[in-house]
Amino acid sequence: MDYYELLGVDRGASADEIKKAYRRKARELHPDANPDDPETEAKFKQVAEAYEVLSDPQKRERFDRFGSADGPAMGDPFGGGLGDLFDAFFNTSGRSDGSSKRGIDVETQATLTLEETVFGVEKEVTVRTAVPCDSCEATGASPGSDVARCGHCGGSGQVRELRQSILGQMVTTSTCHRCNGEGQQIEKPCGDCSGEGRRVENRTYTVDIPAGVTEGSTLRLTGRGAVGARGGGAGDLYVGVRVEPHPVFQREGDNLLADLHVPMTQAALGAEIVFETVDGSADITVAAGSQTGKSYRLRNQGIPRLRGRGRGDLIVSLVVDTPTNLTSEQAALLRGLADERGEQVTEPDEGLLNRFKSKLR
Repeated sequence: MDYYELLGVDRGASADEIKKAYRRKARELHPDANPDDPETEAKFKQVAEAYEVLSDPQKRERFDRFGSADGPAMGDPFGGGLGDLFDAFFNTSGRSDGSSKRGIDVETQATLTLEETVFGVEKEVTVRTAVPCDSCEATGASPGSDVARCGHCGGSGQVRELRQSILGQMVTTSTCHRCNGEGQQIEKPCGDCSGEGRRVENRTYTVDIPAGVTEGSTLRLTGRGAVGARGGGAGDLYVGVRVEPHPVFQREGDNLLADLHVPMTQAALGAEIVFETVDGSADITVAAGSQTGKSYRLRNQGIPRLRGRGRGDLIVSLVVDTPTNLTSEQAALLRGLADERGEQVTEPDEGLLNRFKSKLR
């Protein structure tokens, strides 16, 4: 199995590129997104396995040299029937250090309004993740039964073998196949978690989102990810931020942009306009003779600076609207104004046909 091909990255890919590729594949193949597709679930498990190996520098080096994360003496590091629901979600089995391993990180998304990015908000997010099994207190053993040290590896989770080669005797170390690197064996597995010490459940967390957060930002909740098997530590929860489009305002850095539509009469004669900002009402003075494109800057009414003091500005651009669907009286008034100013306009009875005929003369 080529882990690089599974993640769709080159062999020289950086750790960050591997992580991004894994997250992209995991979202695509996640069991929640494909509830009735066992083939996709199997692919999800393979992708998680590939990431576990390639994200670990030592395992990746062994894989690059020998085609296996456990060196030349090992076959499938996940042998032994570890194909349960927890592996399908998290795939954190196959330990080689004899200690419980930290669970993987979990991702979700929070959708905000623009106003919530201005003032900050507490958002609840629900994720499907691995949590400690209460029945066995995360040990994986049924109540009253024991967790014994593995007799094959002595509790180390590793087996050393002495081999003869052309260079002499060599000692190779591999994961213990009896305990799968746990260093422990459970006599009677817990019936509620199948000996994993964890169960998959929905959990809801409250995320404190600061004012000034931007679209695409990612917030980390330490220790809110999936727990590892049998008392393993928890990964982190990453919350991506999505901001809904606003009907009035657009964000540009820490500034907000908006258009102010006024009729021709107000632009020509001047007016006091009440404009609704995210903070409330503001008065804007439109001077007589104002043209489309004139801008008004309202200081400190934009987005709070996430890593600084104060806020950006609200920049309002004037848009002068030409009146349409005039009544005959309104049209007569405008023609009178045009005559007064010496401006030529179309005669009231000159329609399309008359204009066409005049061009033929």
